[in-house]
Amino acid sequence: MKAVPLLALASAFAGLGQVPVRNPHSTAEDRASGAKIFRSHCAQCHGVKGTGGLGPDLTSGTFLHGGADADLYRNISEGIVGTAMPGVFFDGTQVWQIVAFVRSLSQAGSATRVRGDAVHGGQLFREKGCAGCLLVHGEGGVNGPDLSVIGSQRSPEHFRESILDPNAKVAPQFWVAKIVARDGTSYTGFLMNQDTYMVQILDFSTGLQSLSRSDFKDFGIDRSSTMPSYKGKLSEGELDDLVNYLLSLKRQPARSE
Repeated sequence: MKAVPLLALASAFAGLGQVPVRNPHSTAEDRASGAKIFRSHCAQCHGVKGTGGLGPDLTSGTFLHGGADADLYRNISEGIVGTAMPGVFFDGTQVWQIVAFVRSLSQAGSATRVRGDAVHGGQLFREKGCAGCLLVHGEGGVNGPDLSVIGSQRSPEHFRESILDPNAKVAPQFWVAKIVARDGTSYTGFLMNQDTYMVQILDFSTGLQSLSRSDFKDFGIDRSSTMPSYKGKLSEGELDDLVNYLLSLKRQPARSE
């Protein structure tokens, strides 16, 4: 089936007085078909349940680049410039089916309410030493990810797991390379890139380093998290507060025209 350009479809709907464009394929069968496509082509970044990963959490009910059906169609079919979101090569019906499934995820997630006090959670974030390694809005350390908009990318469940069991899921960009050169110099930092001849790391002390494998005496990769577990170190209320703080760190959504 030939793809239907979004602008042409929008014009056709506008001629009927139906603006903004609404999804013409939103039945239960369409959602089921969209779910299959999502699992095979989208889950790697957004998670099998749409709760986020490399890509944003799709269950929150907030879409950063427009939340109308037409916005979702455009973002899925064309990709989003300046992000890791690529376009897809599915026909128009299939894209609408993905939209239907994504919409069902957001409807389910929007009913979720998270307990906790975000303001107190921010205090805990600093008091427990998190700010020493993690960056938020330009403040903090660099021995972990930038959390400035992490609330737009991860679910409450992900935050709880990361706080209590940091080793459960460690993304490759946070694997730690440990290198000892032949001259005795040691390097420890996040593994950035590597090939047959070179290894590039973000050394915790000296910053970005490109090192020749021929100079190595010892080289290993630690796939565990540099973050300590806070299991048993936080009360349930404190955990709720900290999760709520992390959820509050969001990117502002774009307005639909």
